[in-house]
Amino acid sequence: MRVKFGCFFIAVLAGLFNFCYAQTGASAIRGNVFLQNNQPADAATVILLSLPDSAVVMSALVTEQGAYQFSDIKPGNYLILTTRLGYKKAFSKNYTLATGQVVTAVPIILSPASNQLKEISIVAKKPFIEVRPGKMVINPASSIISAGQSVLDILRQSPGVRVGNNDNVSINGRQDALVLIDGKATNLTGAELAALLKSTQGSSIDKVEVLTGGSAKYDAAAGGIINIIYKKGTNIGTNGTFSASAGYGRYYKANTGLTFNHRAAFYNIFGSYNVSANKTWKQLYTGRGINYAGLQSNYNTTYNSVQEYQNHNFRLGTDFFLSPGNSIGFLISGLVNNNTFDKNNTLTIFNRGMLDSTILANSTIDRDISNINYNINYTGVLDKAGKALSANFTYTRANRHSAEYITNRFFDGDGSVYRDPLLLQNISPTKMKNWTALLAYTNPLPKDAKFDAGFKFSRTVSDNNLVFGPQINGIYTADPAYTNYFIFTENVGAAYVNYTGKFGKFSLDGGLRGEYTRNNGNSVTNNTQTARNYFNVFPTVLLTYSYNDKNDYSIGLTRGIERPTYDKLNPFLSFLDLYNYQAGNPYLLPDYSNTLRLSHTYNQETVTSLYATLLTGAAFPFYEQDDASKVILTTDVNLGRVYTYGLNLGTPFKFTSWWSSRYDIDASYQKYVAYRQYGTLNKGTGDLIVQWWQNFAMSSNFAAELSGRYETATFYGINNVRPNYYVDAGISKQIFNKLGKLSLAVNDIFKTNQDRVFTNYQNLDRVMTDRREYRKVTLSFSYRFGKTSVKGAASHVTGSEDEQKRMRLNN
Repeated sequence: MRVKFGCFFIAVLAGLFNFCYAQTGASAIRGNVFLQNNQPADAATVILLSLPDSAVVMSALVTEQGAYQFSDIKPGNYLILTTRLGYKKAFSKNYTLATGQVVTAVPIILSPASNQLKEISIVAKKPFIEVRPGKMVINPASSIISAGQSVLDILRQSPGVRVGNNDNVSINGRQDALVLIDGKATNLTGAELAALLKSTQGSSIDKVEVLTGGSAKYDAAAGGIINIIYKKGTNIGTNGTFSASAGYGRYYKANTGLTFNHRAAFYNIFGSYNVSANKTWKQLYTGRGINYAGLQSNYNTTYNSVQEYQNHNFRLGTDFFLSPGNSIGFLISGLVNNNTFDKNNTLTIFNRGMLDSTILANSTIDRDISNINYNINYTGVLDKAGKALSANFTYTRANRHSAEYITNRFFDGDGSVYRDPLLLQNISPTKMKNWTALLAYTNPLPKDAKFDAGFKFSRTVSDNNLVFGPQINGIYTADPAYTNYFIFTENVGAAYVNYTGKFGKFSLDGGLRGEYTRNNGNSVTNNTQTARNYFNVFPTVLLTYSYNDKNDYSIGLTRGIERPTYDKLNPFLSFLDLYNYQAGNPYLLPDYSNTLRLSHTYNQETVTSLYATLLTGAAFPFYEQDDASKVILTTDVNLGRVYTYGLNLGTPFKFTSWWSSRYDIDASYQKYVAYRQYGTLNKGTGDLIVQWWQNFAMSSNFAAELSGRYETATFYGINNVRPNYYVDAGISKQIFNKLGKLSLAVNDIFKTNQDRVFTNYQNLDRVMTDRREYRKVTLSFSYRFGKTSVKGAASHVTGSEDEQKRMRLNN
């Protein structure tokens, strides 16, 4: 079967190549436009003039790669005029065009206008949310509440994005999203990815792209793609942003950071550094009812955790412009995260409603996470036709050190000690290395079409150790039932082809991606290995019909995969308390999603979508409870299939000149069907999520914002989830001639943001409440310094982007 898929994929690849190179048409002129710093002059205007009367024949915009093309031109003599805001007009030489001839013009280089203004203020404010077919753009700088927040907090407040209890981020349903930084995969999951997002401040971010439509150029992510794009200057000169914030909820919060960019004619240096100190609180309550041998028991646990951490997040890079259209870049980025957890766990055991005993577990965890990325990249225009090649290599090294020492104390029903304390150690270091190589090719085609192809190879090695056991005679020992050493190795190879083009009012973005995965889990302690290899094909199609300047209709089909995170494949048996354990599952398989979405976009502001998703092999937490021992074990399994049908509406509304708002509503029906080995689950449920933002412009430099989110009761896996809701608010004032801004924000004003879950499945009867810190007040300050002139196209002023714009280096 794999051979058939491979042959089919190669045949499609060859067919698309033949199709693209067979594109021939009438007479045409194509070429490239660059700035003096050898960067593409994207969004410059090129005008085709006929000779000798200089009459305007047609015009076009220069693409992100600096390319343009005039098609279906009559034979004759022509001249090309190029204009761009802040630059001198430039004329090409004269060209004589014969019937059926395609002329490649000499590249045009633009020079800055000598009489341009030194400062041009940006007067058009980007909206917090912009929508395109298959994509949503979030602009953190446009939200008062986002000021002083981390990227994880910003995502938590964004429409269509869900941040779960364990800080996992998802878009389509509850599938974990693929998170990219400037178009490059982070290669992180779980706690390491959460630490990165928490340590990345919103003040250093230009925008966040939330991609639901997908493209074959991206990794086939079942949960959608989130691309976090850092600020990076495009003008000659130096500029940057300084930011600082301080806050308080139950405990203190503070961060400060600097983002800078220096661009010269032949190089660009950019970077950022953020440091944050934070102390947070979390409370988790679980209650289990167990009926065994005629005895009704209740095991109730109250878990309180205080986490104190310091984050250092940095990035430093440079680009060298070797020639027009050719550049090489170097980037080093990373984070250092130092954590201390104080945990207090109280387990009360009741038999027939009477208190039987209490177990108090106290511990302190010292956990340090470091992640360093080294990247080298090259982008080059191969010829005058605009063919381009991109190469990218990244090496990532991530380490986590975690040491916990637990003291368990035992009391009977009247509070008397009934046994000696039990002392436990839990040492769990992890080392991870990843190598990723990318090669991408772009070929411009007639009539503004484009063909892309690329290859990717990624290798990850995860080295995990767990030493767990009691203290005996004053010495900590390793319990062989829990202690383990596990090495996981995974290789992923991928290739894709993608075509984008316009046919009258229709535009197509479609492609095919093949991914081959080979992994091996080696439990050294148990002397067992789990090896797997599989090949999958992932088609993507986004067909858009532009009815007029304001109305776009689209249909999108996406197939994706979600591979288990490394920690979920790790077979370690983790201690939560004496009656509660958690284990990895080395036999956990990927799950696959197939999504069909019909959308209407109005004025790049309002989007209405109908969608349907089939998720097979859906991975969810599953609970196995031994009624005799009262012990519960939690592990992830491929539970079954999930069918989802939904309607999404996002729209702005302007009440007055000073009061505007936006609403996002998602209504869906979900049906869960378990595989036979996991019971008889066959349940459907509705889900309604409403998010809203109210913006008040009190004056030219004073504004306020109010936002909220509400989700009805729903069902997830085998868990029933109760309604969730919260309200945030903020005010801001621009200072220092609008170069600085002061913001004051309050999160979860009414102390309502908590997850409440109950489970009644098979022999499990459980309730859970997860509460986080609430009523956090944050005061933030930011200041833009350096050269703030805008010499680019109108897109830099209004925030609008070309619909087909994609990342330069894609996975």
